[in-house]
Amino acid sequence: MPNWLFKSDPETYGWDQLEKDKQTRWDGVANAVALKNLRSTKPGDAVFIYHTGDEKAIIGTAEIVSEPYADPKHNDPKLTVVDIKAVKRLKKPVLLSEVKSRKEFADFALVRLPRLSVMPVTDAQWKLLEQMSR
Repeated sequence: MPNWLFKSDPETYGWDQLEKDKQTRWDGVANAVALKNLRSTKPGDAVFIYHTGDEKAIIGTAEIVSEPYADPKHNDPKLTVVDIKAVKRLKKPVLLSEVKSRKEFADFALVRLPRLSVMPVTDAQWKLLEQMSR
């Protein structure tokens, strides 16, 4: 199964709200590359939820629970959304500064393309990020 990282502004919709809601529609993605990535997701895929802004940290994990579909709030078939459910809060958030300090993440989109809101995470990156969250 592929792995992903979804970025969110915690003041708009953060991990605490996802935990409370248990499941949500992930919307608001407009960048062409991020939309291409979002359209590549499948039910069962794992997702890291990353908080932007002052936090700049991976906070928790979620799971894709729907196929990608057109955003019902917009009359534009290019705008895609998926439904996700909360899985678990990380024991320790993984800070962006920690990720950037590790050579293993030199090619990670979070480091190379910092404004991209939906990005793939390799299995090796996923495992290392999980280790860093303990």
